[in-house]
Amino acid sequence: MGYVRADVPVGHPDFGKLQLCVCRRRSVSEHMRRRLFALSNLDALQHLTFDNFEPRGRIGIPAEQARSLERAYTVARRYAQTLKGWLLLQGNYGCGKTHLAAAIANFAVSMNVPTLFLTVPDLLDNLRFSYRDPESTFEQRFEEVRTVRLLVLDDFGTQNATPWAQEKLFQILNYRYINRLPLVVTTNLSLREIEPRIRSRLQDPELVDLVEIRAPDYRNPSRDLGHSALSALDLFGEKTFGTFQPRLGENLSPQERESLRKAVQAAQDFAEEPRGWLVFMGPYGSGKTHLAAAIANYRTRAGRPPLFVIVPDLLDHLRATFSPEVPARFDRLFEEVRTAPLLILDDLGTQAMTPWVREKLYQLFNYRYNAELPTVITTASSLEEIDERIRSRLIDRRLCRTYVLQAPPYTGEAPPPSRRRKSRRKKT
Repeated sequence: MGYVRADVPVGHPDFGKLQLCVCRRRSVSEHMRRRLFALSNLDALQHLTFDNFEPRGRIGIPAEQARSLERAYTVARRYAQTLKGWLLLQGNYGCGKTHLAAAIANFAVSMNVPTLFLTVPDLLDNLRFSYRDPESTFEQRFEEVRTVRLLVLDDFGTQNATPWAQEKLFQILNYRYINRLPLVVTTNLSLREIEPRIRSRLQDPELVDLVEIRAPDYRNPSRDLGHSALSALDLFGEKTFGTFQPRLGENLSPQERESLRKAVQAAQDFAEEPRGWLVFMGPYGSGKTHLAAAIANYRTRAGRPPLFVIVPDLLDHLRATFSPEVPARFDRLFEEVRTAPLLILDDLGTQAMTPWVREKLYQLFNYRYNAELPTVITTASSLEEIDERIRSRLIDRRLCRTYVLQAPPYTGEAPPPSRRRKSRRKKT
């Protein structure tokens, strides 16, 4: 019949009870797994497992990003085996968040754990549709989502944040928070961008394990160096400290050569250990941008790519976010710039100084000044030409070091032969 009775003494909890035989239990288990997969919305994601996830990403990505990915993989795998608390996976598009979330869900279903995998916009659409669904009520569907053993919410933050949507999401998360039900959330938002009531639950260190993935978009190999979409560093890939050396061999006066030598030394020291602010001032073509790019390229090769932006281009990016056709949001873009671990601002002073520009630049500089975040600035303007609120930060010697490059525009020409012969006679 497919049942067995345990041979145990009278009084044992299992005495007289029928239990499923191993062969039948295996059959029931397989049927349950198929049913759970059908209910979990994982049909299209069954191929996303821990076995086919690259724990350190593609070969060639910076070491820090590889370590970030490996840590996320380790934490996700451990979570799948315990399902204790909540797991929040943060990172840019294409970094592997959804793969890891789906791998957790697939593993849970294989262990007969009732699971729901839902992208947040689809979840909200599903709830809205249930108002008109004759086969199930809204209350039934809503109860299923908030009480399921394991809930995975993918792409949190991409939903249309109407008051109704915010309220439903809060009710779901709050119920699972109170009852300590397992939850996995993936998002490309920072915590401060999330609705305050939900954010307060996601910040509970006793319940939530937050993992930030800093890996590049695997779908876009051209960004493997980890540069932001704002970064202009791709334009200056050949600018290194080595390619700056011919500049020092030009026909320069001792004073000009000394100013360049000090600037190069300061740039190299900063590249080794970015601390405080470093400002390069001087005429166009004197080498300011070259040294700033050399710092950026050095840090990138060390696995810590900075954010390198040209100030007028940055402001254009920020203005463009006000257009309804641009998917990027102003607050997110501005937050990326002002909180960058290392920010390089090229060509400060060439922007048109409207009141809006003046205010945004001040907010940017003031935030990084108060947070003492490493920053490199290049400008052809004198201190007197810079907005006084920004200037007051640039003259703070406790944080900021300024180097004036007293050299004419770089021509790429070597010293004249007579100068070189004279130099050799002196050495002899």
